[in-house]
Amino acid sequence: MGTPGSGDKTTGGPSEESEKGVGPWRGDWPRDPRLDPDLLREGDRRNVEDRYRYWSHEAIVADLATRRHGFHVAIENWEHDFNIGSVVRTANAMGAAAFHVVGRRRWNRRGAMVTDRYQVEHYHRDVAGLVDWARTGGEGGVPLRLVGIDNVPGAVPIETHDLPRDCVLVFGQEGPGISEEMLAACEVVLGISQFGSTRSMNAGAAAAIAMHAWVRRHHFGQVP
Repeated sequence: MGTPGSGDKTTGGPSEESEKGVGPWRGDWPRDPRLDPDLLREGDRRNVEDRYRYWSHEAIVADLATRRHGFHVAIENWEHDFNIGSVVRTANAMGAAAFHVVGRRRWNRRGAMVTDRYQVEHYHRDVAGLVDWARTGGEGGVPLRLVGIDNVPGAVPIETHDLPRDCVLVFGQEGPGISEEMLAACEVVLGISQFGSTRSMNAGAAAAIAMHAWVRRHHFGQVP
């Protein structure tokens, strides 16, 4: 492995590499302000991509901010659903602009695997709060359309719907799904086609499918 800083001419590299990260830096230390001296000294065992090895947390967040996509993710949190962490982890992997928690402020972060620390997080006390935020576009100033993801009667198949670029993908909780108030606030509700015997799929899995549908449409330019 070469030096982690682009344009850095120093020599050296990790003392070891594994699925759990890299060991302490060996040889001359690279001269790159993005790198964390403690990680260079002790090794980097974090759940980050190889290009971010040894980068400080702040440097990673700053770099992600230049590459985030145009969609947001909102999750209702009325019953402390453990699936929220999984949704947030996928939002990080798919480059979501931010994630929003609606309802209870505290949520189960275990499934996020620390990825929430690299994301922009918003909290809304109720559905009205999210609606108002989306209408003004938050910090970006671009109005965002609320798109519900739930297999309810009348839902439009996500496979044939042209997802808007600037939107909030809204997910409910495992079991009850999206609340009636939130369904009414969404511009459209999309369902994921199923072909087996189960009535519904895991909320975290549904969120991953929906986010990847947005990525296929707007990052790769694949029409439905």
